[in-house]
Amino acid sequence: MKKALLFLIAFFGLSHLNAQQFDPEKVNKKALVQYNKAIELLREDDYKQAVPLLLECIKTDTNFVDAYLSLAGVFGELKQYKRSVQMYELGKAKDPDYFKPYYLPYSINLAGNGNFEGALNAVNQFLENPNLNDKSIRSAAYRKKTYQFALDYAAKNKELSTYYFAPENLGDSVNSAFSEYYPSVTVTDSLLVFTRRGKYMREDFYSSTIVTKQFSKAVPIGGEINQEPQKGAITVSQDGEWMLFAGRFAERGYDNFDLYIAYATPQGWSDPENLGPAINTEFWESAPTLSPDKRTLYFSSSRPGGFGGRDLYYSERMPNGKWTPAKNMGPQINTAGDDQAPFIHADNQTLYFTSDGHPGYGGTDLFILRKNNLGQWGIPENLGYPINTIENEGSLAVSADGLTAYYASDRAEGKGELDLYRFALRNNIRPIRTLYLKGVVTDKSNGKKLPSSVELINNQDQSVLMKIQTDETGMYFITLPVGRDYTFSVNRKGYLPFTELYSLANKEADSVYVKNIALQPITINASFTFKNIEFSSNSSVLPQMASVELNRLVALLKENNTIQVQISGHTDNTGKEEENKKLSANRALSIVDYLIEQGIEKNRLSHQGFGSSKPIASNDTPEGRAKNRRTSVEITGL
Repeated sequence: MKKALLFLIAFFGLSHLNAQQFDPEKVNKKALVQYNKAIELLREDDYKQAVPLLLECIKTDTNFVDAYLSLAGVFGELKQYKRSVQMYELGKAKDPDYFKPYYLPYSINLAGNGNFEGALNAVNQFLENPNLNDKSIRSAAYRKKTYQFALDYAAKNKELSTYYFAPENLGDSVNSAFSEYYPSVTVTDSLLVFTRRGKYMREDFYSSTIVTKQFSKAVPIGGEINQEPQKGAITVSQDGEWMLFAGRFAERGYDNFDLYIAYATPQGWSDPENLGPAINTEFWESAPTLSPDKRTLYFSSSRPGGFGGRDLYYSERMPNGKWTPAKNMGPQINTAGDDQAPFIHADNQTLYFTSDGHPGYGGTDLFILRKNNLGQWGIPENLGYPINTIENEGSLAVSADGLTAYYASDRAEGKGELDLYRFALRNNIRPIRTLYLKGVVTDKSNGKKLPSSVELINNQDQSVLMKIQTDETGMYFITLPVGRDYTFSVNRKGYLPFTELYSLANKEADSVYVKNIALQPITINASFTFKNIEFSSNSSVLPQMASVELNRLVALLKENNTIQVQISGHTDNTGKEEENKKLSANRALSIVDYLIEQGIEKNRLSHQGFGSSKPIASNDTPEGRAKNRRTSVEITGL
């Protein structure tokens, strides 16, 4: 009988090592028959059926080293790394010299089991072999680099030692005997949307309602989208109103997978629209994710001109609804490998994605990317073991509270091929915790609901973090990341601006606030009070952050270039009234001076100090006195 090469060496692509061969004459005949049957099954990729045959081999012949090593390889393929390591070590104990070519696959399975120190020792032993060719050396060197990365990462991230990783299967309501992947959740964590690949590799979109962390029975999404057979990655806007996905539709696209958008309607999702040439090309586009304010779209593309196979790109939605030409996110983020599957969190400052080009554990890993205080993306950070493993990791979605992540995995306990799971994120890889603000904008004079522009401004640098347009009924929903102070602004032509300061530097997250806003039409005697301009005691010098709110007034005066206003200053009743009137007048004057500096004509402006003569609250309490220390604007002419 012709001698057979060891299955495991062939399996790991190491047949070039001039590996030893087993001698069938030294093996129990019954065990050899079982072994050869197992090898035939393995050639057909039937690993599960081969396991009992190989187990029978080592039961029949306890010294059948090749059966131990082949079984180790099968368990590795089935991702049963603990059992794989056990079999390798049994084989090594039987014949240490015979085992030497197996130190590399042994190291891989040690790493699969989380033992990176043992994996590093094993691969170093493999590299001691003087007969290795270049391919073997390169393969081992690559694995050595990943093991060292894992050890260095653990040394820098002490949280790993206490982090409990226990992915929870989403259950029968969501998962099936088929594959489920590309999860997406709304900002309120009330709707889960995902892709299911069924018979004949057909992909369809499903949704499940989330109530108290329980999932309703997943059903195909409404509308006509699922009639198209070639679809893939899906995401839902975090307000649940838009759905974006990758598809290859006849007569609608650019000859490859393109990005499409559909809108929620009472009848289901609208007919999908191609996002057009600013986004799509003749090359592959996929994995869309939309910022919570729906102003920025991130996605992956294989178009030429990038830094690798697939790169991350972004496009911004202009006020007219059109998208700017997509831009590459740059070499700090994109690599020579594949960078894809982005997910932007509800905080609008944290992005997760996959990459096989950044340093990691081998294969495709998950990474986190954060914006700094200047709105610039930082350096990608690996999410670490055990979220990342020696296998390829897929897309990730994170709940709005930043505590829970959703992903697809083919873990052994799954219900089908890929199942959807959720797990708790480690503290240091969570996004910024958020609050949620929702409400309706109306006309103060008649209660009519008003479509309006809503902005969230970072008080530190006055940059606009989010900008959304309410729907036709004036409804809005916006996230407020904690840890900073913000100005919340609502604007509509013909109305006085509305502003509100949110001091969230030390606030708890995960609350929903309802803020219904009644905008004041621009009429004679219409007025508003600056809420965020707080002068220092006995000072008329404008505070640094005053410009955030004053610039809204500047914009109003330039947009309505005939109206005239009076700036009024007020104090509490502390101190002498004569001094209070002078102080309040000087404070009003400082605002007038600022407006003039910004180009507003002097003859349109007047000011007056009222001291403590017009209180709006009791001066008997600190809170009341704070309300009385105010500066207001009144329309005096149109």
